[in-house]
Amino acid sequence: MESPNYIKSLLLPNGSKPRGRRVWSIDLETVWLPFFTATNAMGDTAIAHDALGAPLRLAYEADGSVKFSPRNGKPIVKVAKELQTTVRLVRENLAAGLLTYAHGVLTENPDAYKAEVEANIEAGKPIQEHDRQSLDNAIASMVEEVIERAKPKAKAKAREAVAVPA
Repeated sequence: MESPNYIKSLLLPNGSKPRGRRVWSIDLETVWLPFFTATNAMGDTAIAHDALGAPLRLAYEADGSVKFSPRNGKPIVKVAKELQTTVRLVRENLAAGLLTYAHGVLTENPDAYKAEVEANIEAGKPIQEHDRQSLDNAIASMVEEVIERAKPKAKAKAREAVAVPA
């Protein structure tokens, strides 16, 4: 089985690093809007023009007032519901396509797939062991620090208990 070109293209580096509002970690303005405009033009989707023309919308409270973030006081801006829904559909279809591809490879080339899984597990063991040791050391260090900070308080309480007879 030869990997399809769309799978190969997903794995190639792409130099562009757009910076803007992201939907599903993909830039809205430079990726999703051109993509959905193209799918509308080809008749594959029928996303409303207002959703593409004004993809970012103010969020509103139930009473109709503008919704503000309680954390920073800024107005909350959300992506148009129709775009969010269509992005979710693309995400679900992409995930299904990736799983279908993996299943196809597993079915047609089980020995190579199994060898990859075993190699991955073996290669990951030293990293997992290092991380486990690092975490154990960090926790032990934190416990020692807490104990050291608590010692003066405990000594003071002990002196206080001895100095004041009951």
